[in-house]
Amino acid sequence: MNTLYSFRRCPYAMRARMALRYAGVAVDIVEVSLKAKPAEMLALSSKGTVPVLNVDGQVIDESLSIMHWALAQHDPQDWLLKDDPAGQVQIDALIEENDQGFKVHLNRYKYAERYPEQPMEFYRAEGEVFLRRLEGLLEGRDYLLADHPSLADVAVMPFIRQFAHVDREWFGQTPYVRLQAWLQRLLESDLFTSIMKK
Repeated sequence: MNTLYSFRRCPYAMRARMALRYAGVAVDIVEVSLKAKPAEMLALSSKGTVPVLNVDGQVIDESLSIMHWALAQHDPQDWLLKDDPAGQVQIDALIEENDQGFKVHLNRYKYAERYPEQPMEFYRAEGEVFLRRLEGLLEGRDYLLADHPSLADVAVMPFIRQFAHVDREWFGQTPYVRLQAWLQRLLESDLFTSIMKK
């Protein structure tokens, strides 16, 4: 049986669970306590971070690698945009911008008390640069790069969710109305609700 070590609210684990569920890969999910990580998980991956996927002895311990592995098994709605080379380049660029840049701003905004060099609003404004980029991509369509979800939507969404939830009232009043609708659409999808069941 395939085993996924996961933490329900971790955005990296969320995107891995969504890809596995979407691809129809059966996994046994082990919910990890971040304070007491299971020895068997640490034996598979010394990094000690979730998600970790063990497939017949093959260990994949990066969320994006897990997503790509899952989509290589089955990609029924073409999340990889296989006939759109320009779209594939955009997928990679958006995920990189999310993981390398936006995630830093998100952490500082969410835990601003740990970064007293600047006020919370400063970190939020830095994160908004990415929000504006996504808002622009959603002009005239429901998803970031196509008329259906792609790998980019699913890889980025858990982080936008986290950013929005730091101050929901603020996010609800922003001019990013297309992004708000996009986030709501994904949060209400069967795919997301199924992976968040306790």
